[in-house]
Amino acid sequence: MSARLLLIIGLFLSSAAPIQPAWANDRVALRAARFLNVETGALVTPAVILVEGQRIAAINPAPQQLDGAKIIDLGDKTLLPGLIDTHTHLTYEVVPGWETEPVRWTQGDFALRGAKNARKTLAAGFTTVRDLYAIDHADLALARAIDSHTVDGPRMIASGWALSITGGHCDLTGFAPGIREGSPETGVADGADEFVKAVRYQIKHGAKVIKICATAGVLSFEGPVGAQQMSRAEIKAVTDEAHRHGVKVAAHAHGTEGIIASAESGIDSIEHNSVMTEEAARAIKKHGVYVVPTLYLSSAIDMDSLPPAIRKKQLEVAPLADESFKLALQRGLKIAFGTDSGVYPHGDNAKEFAVRVSLGQSPIEAIRGATIYATDLLGVDDRGRLAPGLLADIIAIEGDPLADITRLEHVSFVMKDGDVFLNNAAE
Repeated sequence: MSARLLLIIGLFLSSAAPIQPAWANDRVALRAARFLNVETGALVTPAVILVEGQRIAAINPAPQQLDGAKIIDLGDKTLLPGLIDTHTHLTYEVVPGWETEPVRWTQGDFALRGAKNARKTLAAGFTTVRDLYAIDHADLALARAIDSHTVDGPRMIASGWALSITGGHCDLTGFAPGIREGSPETGVADGADEFVKAVRYQIKHGAKVIKICATAGVLSFEGPVGAQQMSRAEIKAVTDEAHRHGVKVAAHAHGTEGIIASAESGIDSIEHNSVMTEEAARAIKKHGVYVVPTLYLSSAIDMDSLPPAIRKKQLEVAPLADESFKLALQRGLKIAFGTDSGVYPHGDNAKEFAVRVSLGQSPIEAIRGATIYATDLLGVDDRGRLAPGLLADIIAIEGDPLADITRLEHVSFVMKDGDVFLNNAAE
């Protein structure tokens, strides 16, 4: 490259202003009838939230602090922090033909579907999700696209491939030998050393959480639902390696033995937790593990799309999951909000709240599961509440969600990172 060309490039770079996002100098004030303090459980009236850039600057500030701010008047609405779903599958849908998609679709197909579902999820008021398993790292591609503002969607804490034994729940079973065979790179491993390699490979390619399939599951063709599949040594190897990298681990675990082995091996959360005995509840509580029940899907899943063997497993496990949730409430376990979206239609995430309340959870505790408890599980402290300094992830609904939890199914305003994504508040 010539000296003259280098000089021209240098002059251009030195004089060019840094690129700033559109919201960098914005000041916006949201005005509504009330907001929910999720920590105290109190509805606070009135509600004025000043947003500067991506962050909340003040709550109910003095009038002079609003000088120069754009006012968005939401009228008789209730403001809440953006909701968090800690168990989603944005690139996945249980629709006719879903079981053969892995041999028909590319990463691009899954990621493009995920972009559609990400918009639906954000419009439903969920500004953060933990996405647990996608084929060919399509979830990691989608997460990057959202972070770069290429597509709209919630922030994603994504896992990449889930980790499974050969022929286990998260191995792609049901195909002929040689078709979609797995390896540690695609999450299929046997023995502690292979599982360590599988963890490292997911983290190498951007995974922010590791998911394991500690037990058999429902939407797969392997053995009886809930049977333990990963050994304790394998589970411990995964948790030790992931934690060494500062990454948390979620364990798909339906059955009692797998739940106990996971809890005692350092797992951060147990997903589904469908067949939990008193012994399992004691192990979970002793080790401070979160449980993430996924209950709404039992009434919403398209049973006609399920092959007979899988339909049988779903019918078997659904009532047990409800009873396990009641036991979790009785024993005071830490419960975070998750839905398994993709098993039911995306965008209906908030319908999980009503199921939990119908089974005995208080509305405020259900909401805390999707806000402050979710942030504790995810290890993030910059969201989940309405407070100065936190991310401006804010939603609005009609009425009082503590009196009618189904109000959360009808979100009329969504702000993420200080940007307004949805505003139907005037309708």
